[in-house]
Amino acid sequence: MLFNKNKIIIGMVHFPALPGFVLYDDKKGIDWVVARVQADIQALQDGGIDAILFCNENDRPYCLNADFSTVATMARTIGQLLDEIKVPFGIDVLWDPKAALAIAKATNAQFIREVLTGTFVSDMGFWSPSVGEVYKYKKLINGENIKVFFNICAEFASSLDKRSIEEVAKSVVFSSLADAILISGPRTGVPPSIETLARVKEAVGDIPVLVNTGVNLENVREFLAIADGAIVGTSLKYDGITWNPVDVNRVRKFMEYVNEWRDRL
Repeated sequence: MLFNKNKIIIGMVHFPALPGFVLYDDKKGIDWVVARVQADIQALQDGGIDAILFCNENDRPYCLNADFSTVATMARTIGQLLDEIKVPFGIDVLWDPKAALAIAKATNAQFIREVLTGTFVSDMGFWSPSVGEVYKYKKLINGENIKVFFNICAEFASSLDKRSIEEVAKSVVFSSLADAILISGPRTGVPPSIETLARVKEAVGDIPVLVNTGVNLENVREFLAIADGAIVGTSLKYDGITWNPVDVNRVRKFMEYVNEWRDRL
């Protein structure tokens, strides 16, 4: 159980492209970014979501290290809207765990989601994060209350690890103090296999395991029969398109379907 919710559903707020990235619209500016994020927060909460995760999903092409403008814009936006956030929330900065921790500390977020362990060949190049350095930074900023959700199967990447995914999960829980394990498909909006999820959950026992990508109305109950929760983005957007705004009617329908099932547990 996370944040006092059984089988928690965490809804995504995908920031539009931010300053410094190719897709950023300078004519619309920062105020438009804030308004878009504000609307997504309202739609998720009005639809009954359990928690929210903020992410700079549209900062494409992706970089492994965040720049100052990304951190500043995300922190400014979330900080400006804090009074409107009524549910637990977390931070994900693609693909920079220290940046996510910094924003989480500044905004009193409850958790971060990141790729923190392993070595990958990816669309962004060679990828080998240092979880020890991240946790040292977490200690430095007095971030002990920030939970860390480990995405152990990075999207847009292929692991160079020869161990099974369940052995990686067990190792990460033991060596790296994971608060939760996330299982992803190969890309945003694509689900992992149910078999992979089941093997990981069996391996880590009481540590929460969440489905990180590709959850929708058709598969959510199957995934939640095994997982402790899910992070949901694309399927809650208008027309099921990742870059579109959140559709409150999709959120409401999704949460009603989940709650009907959760009430019987």
